[in-house]
Amino acid sequence: MDRTAQLTSRVTRYPVVYEPDVTTHSLHVRAAEVLEANWTGTSTVPSRSLYPHQWSWDSAFIAIGQRHLSPLRAQTELETLLAAQWDDGRIPHIVFNPSVPLDAYFPSPDFWRSSTAGRAAGAPRTVQTSGIVQPPVHALAVWLVHCADPGLSRARGFLTRMYPRLAAWHRYLLHRRDLGGGGLASVVHPWEQGMDNSPCWDTPLSRVTPAPARSFRRADLDHGAAEDRPTDLDYGRYVRLATDYRDKGYEDGWGDFAVEDPSFNALLIASEHALARIAQELGATGTARHARAERLTAALVDRLWDPAQGMFFCRDLRGGGLIPERSVSGLVPLLLPTLPRDIVEALVRTTASKHFGLGGSTRLVPSYDLLGEAFDPHRYWRGPAWFNTSWLLERGLRTHGERGRADALRRAVLDLADKSGFAEYVDPYTGEACGATGFGWTAALALDLLHSNTFKGGDQE
Repeated sequence: MDRTAQLTSRVTRYPVVYEPDVTTHSLHVRAAEVLEANWTGTSTVPSRSLYPHQWSWDSAFIAIGQRHLSPLRAQTELETLLAAQWDDGRIPHIVFNPSVPLDAYFPSPDFWRSSTAGRAAGAPRTVQTSGIVQPPVHALAVWLVHCADPGLSRARGFLTRMYPRLAAWHRYLLHRRDLGGGGLASVVHPWEQGMDNSPCWDTPLSRVTPAPARSFRRADLDHGAAEDRPTDLDYGRYVRLATDYRDKGYEDGWGDFAVEDPSFNALLIASEHALARIAQELGATGTARHARAERLTAALVDRLWDPAQGMFFCRDLRGGGLIPERSVSGLVPLLLPTLPRDIVEALVRTTASKHFGLGGSTRLVPSYDLLGEAFDPHRYWRGPAWFNTSWLLERGLRTHGERGRADALRRAVLDLADKSGFAEYVDPYTGEACGATGFGWTAALALDLLHSNTFKGGDQE
């Protein structure tokens, strides 16, 4: 069977939930081709050129889409990632492929020195990883992958093997990373939150002395336009923070950067709910985990919600207050099923406001305030729209009964993913492709929106 026929056959196995047409069929095939091209045999790279290793939250999002093509491959994706988990519970943000040259990506394995610098924290000895983490969307991904083929999952003991690793991951975040003492997890590096150079980090980063420019070489500029990427000054600060964390043996505690982020914690809460479902599937009660998710939701509202602005903000633990920068991170808690109704209504209004323009001036939610002084429609997380955050917000809108808005956002994601060549991110006004094309999670999440049962009028998963 040729490649096109193979990909086409998958449409029959996982039919779309609305009347199919030529456009739908071709989008499915092209998205599947992206994932096939980025597959390494055990995991999927975000981009063959710019990101040639396995990234933590990328793999979770990729597995969510891959489940519609091959539930086995989706399970393998997550198993590969979690096999690199440290003994202290952390899931590293990069798992390095030893066949990739060291100079293909920076910071490379010889910078992180995980097997030596991370020895006290239980870094694996047989695989090289980074020492920081990324947003905890993994339990949600594991649950959705299980739902794609429960029979295969049970036969392989997928949930039985994943549950203890996910429980250890959440334990690490809730205990070792509760630096503010208010019940929320903190990030100690901008890369951990995933929105690398968001203007939210400008104030906390201003306290960090950058590493000398001559001390590192930026491989990202070999593949991306400098005007679309973080500045050299910001990159120097990222390197300094990572170096200091490494040289302290990746021991968690107060450093120059410690922030409670709404998106990071919202994904932790969503994954706590997913862990409760996994526990129930395995024959245990999920009551305690649902209760923990409720406590975390209350803490999120208590510590990060600003009713006057109608959204959540980051808290700078070193600076002692909320960071007054509007970013898409402050909208992502819409994902949470038990968020108070008045907060849901305020968040929905904010997405459509002049600050984000959803349904008006923009089709996808920009990563940063359209009216903010630091807004840039092309520079990484300082304004462009990303497909993973739009996927999260689409799910949140649908969860809370905002079907019309969710349908419009879904159509926009599918249209712009297709027209941009599955770009890493796009200009929020024009939809112009930015960053890498053939990007893993863009293709995967487009597939999920094509095929997920959530479009039958409710979440069947």
